[in-house]
Amino acid sequence: MPTMPGDETARKSTSSYMFLLGGNCELESPTPTCGCTFNNRPEYISTTEAIKEAIWMKGLLTEIKLLKEVPRVYSDSQSCVHLCRNPVFHDRTKHIEIKYHFIRDKVTQGEIQVEKVPTEENPADMGTKVVTLNKFKHCMNLLGVDTGW
Repeated sequence: MPTMPGDETARKSTSSYMFLLGGNCELESPTPTCGCTFNNRPEYISTTEAIKEAIWMKGLLTEIKLLKEVPRVYSDSQSCVHLCRNPVFHDRTKHIEIKYHFIRDKVTQGEIQVEKVPTEENPADMGTKVVTLNKFKHCMNLLGVDTGW
């Protein structure tokens, strides 16, 4: 579940994604590297990084015979989800490096599913945004973590 707020001082996007596996959560928040003028590029790059991690996990879980379904990656960006599902070149995406477009093939081949998650239901928001205590509790509940508060 990638999320993308902006870093106002450095003028770069930051991202985070979370993986849920067997009731456990892994949070990844890579160093921001993308100074962008096109709004969808940082979301697409973040989703690519999450899908790369999902492909690695899929390989591991398949090898030890624990994978029962196709992994799903959720994004709160509708345009990013459409871009991942559509393998056709668009003029608006010509500035995105080709190395990020391999995810289109993975989605088309059915190896990974990319789905839209509403922003208010995206627990990865707590990894990059300043959230209220109520939003933090809600994110923890989405992850199945009992905070005891």
